[in-house]
Amino acid sequence: MTAAKFRVRAVSLFERAVTLRLPFRFGAATVTRCPQAFARVTLELGGQTWVGASAELMVPKWFDKAPQLTHEQNFEQLREALRNARSSYLAEDDASTAFGLSQSAGEAAIAASMAHGLPRLAAQFGPALLDKAVADALLRAQGLSWVDGLRAGTLGDPWSKTLKLIRPDSVIVRHTVGLADLLSDDEPGDRPYDGLPATLQACIQRYGLTHFKLKLSGQIDADRDRLTRIAAVLDADAGDYRVTLDGNETFTDAAALGDFWRALTQAPALSNLLSRTLLLEQPLARRVALNQSVSGLGIHVPVILDESDDHPDVLERGLALGYRGISSKACKGIYRSLHSAARIAQQPGQLILSGEDLTCQAGLAVQQDTLLAASLGVTHIERNGHHYVDGFGIAPAAEAAAFASAHPGLYENDTAGRPHLAINAGRLDLRSLHDPGFATAAQPLWDSLTPIS
Repeated sequence: MTAAKFRVRAVSLFERAVTLRLPFRFGAATVTRCPQAFARVTLELGGQTWVGASAELMVPKWFDKAPQLTHEQNFEQLREALRNARSSYLAEDDASTAFGLSQSAGEAAIAASMAHGLPRLAAQFGPALLDKAVADALLRAQGLSWVDGLRAGTLGDPWSKTLKLIRPDSVIVRHTVGLADLLSDDEPGDRPYDGLPATLQACIQRYGLTHFKLKLSGQIDADRDRLTRIAAVLDADAGDYRVTLDGNETFTDAAALGDFWRALTQAPALSNLLSRTLLLEQPLARRVALNQSVSGLGIHVPVILDESDDHPDVLERGLALGYRGISSKACKGIYRSLHSAARIAQQPGQLILSGEDLTCQAGLAVQQDTLLAASLGVTHIERNGHHYVDGFGIAPAAEAAAFASAHPGLYENDTAGRPHLAINAGRLDLRSLHDPGFATAAQPLWDSLTPIS
């Protein structure tokens, strides 16, 4: 299918405050609140207008980890990326494909943001959000779901027709264990008494979890002790579990990483956990990650890239240095995920496309990010928004109810009638995400959001 030319007629940007029910600590950052960004894009196609939508959390200290920046300055960087993307997409003449629009207007927006001092990873945030909304609108115009639209070539990208795309019914949840998370029910510490599980042990019992993502601090004594305590909980309660480890750029060079890994392997209490470890995610700081080889460090699990993924050639450069894969995150761009999946498909069984989270929130964000990764063959995906945020947060009850009604298998109501992500036997039900559009049959209540001027 070749889509008719279209034009972006309107781009509206919004945000909504998000307060976490538990502090989320990763690397050197602890997050207790941050805004979620929303985009609404109106396209003109064939004499008609079509609206698409998307959302992403504006997480501090991930896109730019410069220690001198405050969280609010990080938020403003991402707003700047969104404003530049809005200007570029509105200035574009008629586009032939969504991918072509991303290549021209998206790259122009990235260049404008970088000219104002934003790192490329942060600059990508604006085009990533708009590309999802454009895809949503175009798929609605064609009456196609995400997977069917990719198979038909609706977005015009060069990879979809070469990929073995999956129409997933469900996916395994990989539960995040942050550095500040409580592990066992008898561990002292503050808990929100909101009816949701607050400890790793309680989450396993509530959701039937079998897959976990464990955050590392990069400090061997602290990590060895915490991983040992996590292993005790998993060994007791999680059955035949699997884990991934996330370095979050905490290592300054490959030699330090090698020393750290050897220390872990020499701890008898961690032998079972390490035998169940599937991968190690972005251990080296991005400033050195693509300059130093991770081969020859004695790391027996695949090492993959995440924060370094700020350019289309990053995966290929990483493979030459011993990396074995890369993450899929919608906040880095849907076309980046498709590109990575196509490269990884050239070496099946040898390379990994992982599904990672940046606290994707209930509604547009978690639905689009989950379906993106699952459609590319990712079988377990880090999902953590449901753990750190109480359902739909401060969204109006009518909005939460609309999403729950449109996606009955994906959400369930608590005893107070409030919708939350439904995790059963460690899995998410994705069957409701295959309606026309990009993974959603509901919309936010736009009037309840704060415009990004």
